[in-house]
Amino acid sequence: MTTIIARIRKGDGKLMCVFPDGHEEVLKGRPVRPMSEEEVYAAAMSDPDARPLTEDQIKGMKRVPRVKTLRRALHLTLEEFAARYHIPLGTLRDWEQGGSEPDQPAKAYLKVIARDPAGISRLLQD
Repeated sequence: MTTIIARIRKGDGKLMCVFPDGHEEVLKGRPVRPMSEEEVYAAAMSDPDARPLTEDQIKGMKRVPRVKTLRRALHLTLEEFAARYHIPLGTLRDWEQGGSEPDQPAKAYLKVIARDPAGISRLLQD
């Protein structure tokens, strides 16, 4: 498989191909033609693997709780996150599994953890 990295050059807006050794060349060929909303929709509907989701499909999808995303971004296990930030393990598990939602103060606390995880961890060690 070949991976092509491209960027738009500042100044003239030309599309550049960036090679593994770092040198760049202007991409030859025509850029992709912009499509209208109708053309985008028609193209999506013609591809069975890219059809837009229906409202019922969206409602039936399982959402990944934000606390789980935060914990994974910090590379912590459920137990490590609960211990580090003094959140009861059962509560954290319920939040992650969608059994319950964090209340407003808990959401604010999670937001602070996301902003400065190391700082909050240091503060809680005292």
